[in-house]
Amino acid sequence: MDIKEFTKVELEAWFLGKGEKPFRARQALQWLYQRGAETFAAMTDLPSTLRTMLSQEFSIGRLICLHLSPANDGTQKFLFALADHRQIESVLIPADGRLTLCISSQVGCAMGCRFCATAQVRPVRDLTAGEIVSQVWEVQRLLPPGERLTNLVFMGMGEPLANYEQLVKTLTIITAEWGLNFSPRRVTVSTVGLVPQMRQLLEETNVNLTVSLTATTDQLRDELMPVNRRYPLKQLLDTCRTLPIAPRKRITFAYIMLRGVNDGDDDAQRLVKLLHGMRSKVNLIPFNPFPDSPFLPTPRPQVERFRQYLLDRGVHATVRESRGQDVLAACGQLAAGLKGSVQQPIQAA
Repeated sequence: MDIKEFTKVELEAWFLGKGEKPFRARQALQWLYQRGAETFAAMTDLPSTLRTMLSQEFSIGRLICLHLSPANDGTQKFLFALADHRQIESVLIPADGRLTLCISSQVGCAMGCRFCATAQVRPVRDLTAGEIVSQVWEVQRLLPPGERLTNLVFMGMGEPLANYEQLVKTLTIITAEWGLNFSPRRVTVSTVGLVPQMRQLLEETNVNLTVSLTATTDQLRDELMPVNRRYPLKQLLDTCRTLPIAPRKRITFAYIMLRGVNDGDDDAQRLVKLLHGMRSKVNLIPFNPFPDSPFLPTPRPQVERFRQYLLDRGVHATVRESRGQDVLAACGQLAAGLKGSVQQPIQAA
């Protein structure tokens, strides 16, 4: 069992069950997450008997980095192999003095959004908390000395809220002082709009939430995002209005702009009405093409026109610049090494 599957409370219970002091759990986890120990033998302030016991009961799981795809803008896409040989992708995005890691929560995705390449990946399975945490652990280890990840976004492969139990365990590990010690305000979870889990997440954690909207009518959203048939726009937005958002926070809506599909003046007008009175922000994201996609990106002048319409009517709106397009690392392009990806083998150190 990978020790990264365990929270401090769970590991304390394990130590107690072995007749040991529970503070040993904190020691072991700090060696793992703050000092980057690769073996239990390296945890030198634990008694040798405990190190032996840990090595007999646990492993320190590793993801195999099969390929690194460096983009022209500095973005890096990692292709990782899991223990069962399935593959996931994570993306490192340097921008504005931040180092953001985009994390996957599933192999593939069952949500079926037509503008996302991840929907092509089959079969779909949930990642364990250890596999999710390991993406952060592995990428941090590959950074040059002195560089640290600053932000984490659950916007990679999969729907995080469809893997809720493992997501919350992961969030506990990455935000805990004994774990990876990220501030919750630097962690964002993205969802297609799984209504019950959205409320549960914000009641149980302090992370940021982004909701993929992308259409202003149920007819179009049904076509683009099948989840809308379960949770139509009114139900989704009524829920968003009552979510326990902290006073200084906004709920963020992602709006993928598809040429001639959802980028007209009438779409902008409807979006203003839908968000009226809500403490919200809209991220406009020009569609990022992938092989065999039926869509085209909205031209930049029309994106700016759309944004200005929102701003003029009091809706906070920004354009999220696409990063890593040339290696299919941008939003909606992750497909774990399927056709069209540009890859470069990792060289052994």
